[in-house]
Amino acid sequence: MSSSHAQEIQLQTIIGVPELESGDGKDSKDGQKAPTRRTAKGSVRWWILVAADMLMVLCGGTVATLLIRLYYNSGGNSKWMSTLTQSGGAPLLLIPLLLAPPPTSGPGSGEGEEERRQPAPAASRLVAVYLGIGILIGFDNLMYAYALQYLPVSTFSLVAATQLAFNAVTSWLINSQRFTALIANSVVVLTFAAALLGVGSSSDGTSSSSDLPRGKYAAGFVLTLAASATFALILSLLELAFVKVVRARTLRWVLTVQMHTNLVASAVSVLGLFASGEWRTIPAEMAAFKDGRARYVLTLVGTAAAWQAALAGQVRLIARVSSLFANATGTVQLPLVPVFAVLLFGDKMTGIKAVAMLMAVWGFLSYVYQHYLDGRRAAAGKAAGAGAQFKCCVCAERTVDEASHA
Repeated sequence: MSSSHAQEIQLQTIIGVPELESGDGKDSKDGQKAPTRRTAKGSVRWWILVAADMLMVLCGGTVATLLIRLYYNSGGNSKWMSTLTQSGGAPLLLIPLLLAPPPTSGPGSGEGEEERRQPAPAASRLVAVYLGIGILIGFDNLMYAYALQYLPVSTFSLVAATQLAFNAVTSWLINSQRFTALIANSVVVLTFAAALLGVGSSSDGTSSSSDLPRGKYAAGFVLTLAASATFALILSLLELAFVKVVRARTLRWVLTVQMHTNLVASAVSVLGLFASGEWRTIPAEMAAFKDGRARYVLTLVGTAAAWQAALAGQVRLIARVSSLFANATGTVQLPLVPVFAVLLFGDKMTGIKAVAMLMAVWGFLSYVYQHYLDGRRAAAGKAAGAGAQFKCCVCAERTVDEASHA
């Protein structure tokens, strides 16, 4: 009796699982942790994967924002078509989904093994997630489409940074986000960057907004704020869905959730396109588009593909890190979009925008540094825990030997 108890203590002590970036660490049927080859949070490989996701968010978001502005500048005018491009590229996700590791792969195969071990989520709960979040995405995309038409692309991008402040609130309320001084500094600085631009918005003087009544400019500003708040809520709900419903954070599940929610959002956009009657204007809009019909199609297809690339990186960051970190990464494109807007659309790079960009970069670096510190503390804790486990295993072995001699 004493020997079996000592062996149980030894087994439980040896099985020490560090904090991992994929999966929720569910116990198996016998109560022991399932050993899978996953990347420890804060490790070099983990940061490389996070950096790759961040690059997808930055490149995809920048290209998509510039292309949709090109759509408007070249004669496009359909809000619902613009809205559809933000989610209509969802079928493209079938390609990486088919290439993702299958859940039937062998032991020790990482994410595929983790997915195979997880129980399948309830279909009814998944449908509720897909429908609820998908409908929110559809209406949020519509608000962004109107806002982009009413605001210069540089102003839109910087005002949209307020979504980080909204996300801080939703993350605290929904995801129990832990706030440190560095994270709070990041949120405050990025929010002030957007507020600073709002104060100086009258000095934009760009051709894209000079032809609009002042009320349109104000409407674009309000729509951007409302869309930012809704987007923050969507990100927090996605994080909650991965924790409570999906309970797995593999690439296959990230792509599956993204594809289904975007398909629902696309359905909302298509219904709006036909209900509003805008579908009747598409042939004439295509014919009058600058540089012809082929340019029209390529612009919309490119926009849809760029949005899906950005969303794939963002949803992966939600699953890998948190919704707040994913949102903060999105604000890093603030220094990129205005620079390209100056080169491509003739927007003016005012001093206020330059200061706001510097504040955005500083705010995000503050957040990244907090994760760096967390990674170092986690590594130190693992090292200390390994020493404690070794001592406990030695004690357990001694107990086993003593029991056997007795």
